Amino acid sequence: MEKQGNIKISSENMMPIIKKWLYSEKDIFLREIVANASDAITKLKKLNTLGETANEEIYRITVTTDEKAKTLTVEDNGIGMSEEEVETYITQIAFSGAADFVTKYEKAGGDGIIGHFGLGFYSAYMVSDNIEIFTKSYQDGVKGVHWTSDGNNTYTIGDCDKETRGTKIVMHISADEKEFLKETTIRQLLNKYCSFMPYEIFLNPKGKDDQPVNTTCPLYKKQPKNCTEEEYKTFYRETFHDYNEPLFWIHLNMEYPFNLKGILYFPQAKKQVELERGQVKLYCNQVYIADNIKEVIPEFLMLLNGVIDCPEIPLNVSRSFLQNDRQVQKIAKHITKKVADKLLELYKNDKEKYENCWKDLATFVKFGCIKDDEFYQKVKDVIVFKNLCGQFLPITQCLGEEISEEDAKAGKEPKSVYYVSDENKQAQYIKMFKEAGLDALVCDTYIDPHFISYIEYKNPKRVRFLRIDADVAGALKEESGEDKETEEIFKSALEGIHVSIKSEKLKNSAVPAIVNVSEFMRRMSEMNQFYQIGNAPTDMTLIVNTANPAVVALKAASEEERITAARHIYYLALMDYRGLTPEESDAFHEITAKLLEKYLQK
Repeated sequence: MEKQGNIKISSENMMPIIKKWLYSEKDIFLREIVANASDAITKLKKLNTLGETANEEIYRITVTTDEKAKTLTVEDNGIGMSEEEVETYITQIAFSGAADFVTKYEKAGGDGIIGHFGLGFYSAYMVSDNIEIFTKSYQDGVKGVHWTSDGNNTYTIGDCDKETRGTKIVMHISADEKEFLKETTIRQLLNKYCSFMPYEIFLNPKGKDDQPVNTTCPLYKKQPKNCTEEEYKTFYRETFHDYNEPLFWIHLNMEYPFNLKGILYFPQAKKQVELERGQVKLYCNQVYIADNIKEVIPEFLMLLNGVIDCPEIPLNVSRSFLQNDRQVQKIAKHITKKVADKLLELYKNDKEKYENCWKDLATFVKFGCIKDDEFYQKVKDVIVFKNLCGQFLPITQCLGEEISEEDAKAGKEPKSVYYVSDENKQAQYIKMFKEAGLDALVCDTYIDPHFISYIEYKNPKRVRFLRIDADVAGALKEESGEDKETEEIFKSALEGIHVSIKSEKLKNSAVPAIVNVSEFMRRMSEMNQFYQIGNAPTDMTLIVNTANPAVVALKAASEEERITAARHIYYLALMDYRGLTPEESDAFHEITAKLLEKYLQK
């Protein structure tokens, strides 16, 4: 005999959450319904361990799409429900069936139980006009129950002739949501949300040869000692669809003081100039929560690829909870520590591999240092820079001795370290440095300008970084070669061009002039461009090499020859520094043609 009743909703607490779901990703409903099915099986297994039931059959979850009937069905062979339990767990949305189960069977524990049955079930109304439940309890002599509702204020409940234990939920999909009737769509969602669930999930099964859509025992659940290198690589390919082999990985396997399992992979960098966001998937009891939750995974670790499963983080929880929960903060710190330990271990035990991986690791490590000072303190001794000879130098070797307050007052400055940001564009400067027996560091990634500023901030009395075209005369000059007459020749020839003139005698006599730009002003200009707030003046200086024969010959040349040659020298230096604008290129070609004509006429 059927009867009617009113659905009891704790609207003050629950409706805002349901409304929030209505405006977020609708496909989350499938995770909730399948997770409920998983809970039902887990509960039955717990009772088996207590000897209250004896079920030896294979547990499974079946998902069926029926485009003709416009239904999506999820069925399990778990604990099932009696009519009283349906009334309690379904019609009273605020009540948690999982919490009640754990309270009743404390000695069985709640491991593996997700615990959002009532609320999770109602998420299905985001895509359904009507939902039916067919369920039969594991208890002997209890009749099957049929419940149905359109999600408004009323429901219908009564007996049904279901013969097998478990629960079947039939969702009558709304006309506007018919995409959830397609097998391809549901398969994608099961792969996204349920790929590691602990019980086999079958989609539209046809016979004994059917294969589950999920892996019930993912690699991260195994002991690291039982995992092979090939298994790690295969898991990486299948999980992240990246067919470039990872550099190395960290297998997290912790049970105290919190339960945490997972694998973090260091991928090969796809672009050296940009920060490449990876994908760190967060799970709760093998149920997918989300990607890249920065409250649990430190932001810089999101450059990695990985899977982390932490049962102590609930499926549905607010960001404010995560931000303020001390356990979550401990988990984030532990993950950071394990990553730092892995880098230290690799550097100590296989330095050659570490250096070979550095081009892929550099962006990640530098970003991590900037974002997390504790991480920097742990890894600072294994941060390396490549020099002009291709050797890797630890950052500690690049730092100078800390200058005292007295030395600072006396005008002594921290050690100057030159660096290259583009080996092709700065090739002429590099050549001059090498010929002069000088060295520089290669800092050519997107994050390097920020990182060297960070290192200066951390070591203000030990180092200052100068790009190879900043104050280069100070590094390359042989002796004071100031020549006022030469400077006046260039000032006159370059009148109207915003550039300062300085003369020096450089060690390399083959180069007539080089361009210098103040390190401070150049950084300001780059920062302004980055934040799109206009350009700061570049404060460019042309260093004229008085050791160069062509520069020396200018004094004996005619006025016209001086102007033409001086401008040609200026444009050559400018090309070595940054290249020419279209207007500068036109002027350079015109001057070059004049010089060739004059030379050939002789």
